[in-house]
Amino acid sequence: MGGAVVTTLASLLYPAMLGVQKVNTAQDRVIATPSTGALTEADRDFVVKVRAAGLWEYPVGQMALEKSRTKAVKSAGKHLIDGVASMDAACRNAAGRLGITLPNQSSPQQQSFVFRLNAESGERFDTDMATVVRAVNGQMLSMIASVRTTTKNSLIRAFAAQANDTVLEHITVMEKTGLVDFDQVLVQETTPPELPAQDLTPPPPVAGEPQVVLTPEANGTVSPSRSARR
Repeated sequence: MGGAVVTTLASLLYPAMLGVQKVNTAQDRVIATPSTGALTEADRDFVVKVRAAGLWEYPVGQMALEKSRTKAVKSAGKHLIDGVASMDAACRNAAGRLGITLPNQSSPQQQSFVFRLNAESGERFDTDMATVVRAVNGQMLSMIASVRTTTKNSLIRAFAAQANDTVLEHITVMEKTGLVDFDQVLVQETTPPELPAQDLTPPPPVAGEPQVVLTPEANGTVSPSRSARR
């Protein structure tokens, strides 16, 4: 049983690491010079990665609310939804001000990750969800720190600071479930996978397609809405 769980977690975590891998080797290349400071490829990719992360973490938070019978997991799911919705708003704001095009879907591998978790239930789902989200957000912290300390753009610095607070909160609530497999977390945080670029990259939005907006509703349930605003 233990071996089966490890295998499952490895297959789930593998695509979950997408958002923290570099997609090119020119990360320090300046691509724009807005009033907020020089914008590099690393800055742009950071905003896109945060957006892509939210697009798969959001439905995972929904799953936690709908599928789990554990109060701690439901609470973690609600925190995940709220944090992602807040970051999504900040992400869309930053992207709009900096001329960054955002995806409307997570990457193919991230979508596969959501599909696999959606097929699970009970304790299996609770444990895998807590471990996966904890591992991914642990890696996100390293990416955030790198961008925050190297960017010359003041808007990106503020965005990174908000992302840091949100990610730390997500890490904390996942750990509070008592279900995180820290051995798996360590493996995933120290052994980044190597995946084909097409699997790591979220597809660009279709021309004329309304922008997906991740917004928590007043009654505590959430659903992706769409806005024509780019």
